[in-house]
Amino acid sequence: MLVGRALVTKSDRPGAAYLADLFNLSGSVAIVTGGGAGIGRSVCLALGRCGASVVAADTNLPSAEETVRLLEADGCRAIAVETDVAAPRAVSAMTEVALDTFRRVDLLVNNAGINRPAPAEELGFEDWRSVLEVNLTGVFLCSQAVGRSMIRHGGGAIVNVASIYGEVGNPLLGTVAYAASKGGVVNLTRALAVEWARYGIRVNAVAPGYTRTALTRERLENSDYHEKIRELTPLGRIGVPDDLVAGVLYLASPAAAMVTGHILHIDGGWLAR
Repeated sequence: MLVGRALVTKSDRPGAAYLADLFNLSGSVAIVTGGGAGIGRSVCLALGRCGASVVAADTNLPSAEETVRLLEADGCRAIAVETDVAAPRAVSAMTEVALDTFRRVDLLVNNAGINRPAPAEELGFEDWRSVLEVNLTGVFLCSQAVGRSMIRHGGGAIVNVASIYGEVGNPLLGTVAYAASKGGVVNLTRALAVEWARYGIRVNAVAPGYTRTALTRERLENSDYHEKIRELTPLGRIGVPDDLVAGVLYLASPAAAMVTGHILHIDGGWLAR
């Protein structure tokens, strides 16, 4: 399946069948970084249930293997790969394992990310560097490695996980490194979309607002902080990983065949204020 290409359907197909085809990923192969938990696990399960074979890549191999067990229980094909997205050799090995196992990669979801919150004047250099290496350099390395394969095979789709803090500053917490890295992801998405369109590769991103994951759990357990986030979010609640699934599926699927370079905000209205 060339998910970067337009979907061709017969005009006499029933409406339900046509709509099912729009989100049908049968025959495709997807790599999801950070696939062992949180948003990454939810995305892995959704892609598998839409027919994709899934490579769950994570620094925590047991967590990735648990994602695979959940996928296999649903009858999906999946493998787990231990991967550090900031390490070029590890990224190359991840891509080679995917290609050796499934022969091609049609979808890449760059989800792996970290945060080292601290006031800008106190942030240590190593914390700055580690956040940029994982959140931005990791997205580039994975996109480059998988993109080369997509070019050879005639197209594909890449979905990056950015953030609302790739577009605005954080009024509640010092996250300068995280914001800088996600701002880079936003424009890396646009740059790759323009450069790789000629190969039939679509590159888009979702930009979540506050979402309950391991990355945010400690802060959201603070009742005052939690209430402030809720007040600043027009829809009045904190997101959960499953809130992002439909957006990622849309951007990965034939339904978005004419969409590239787009940043889809899934933030409860945070950026609309």
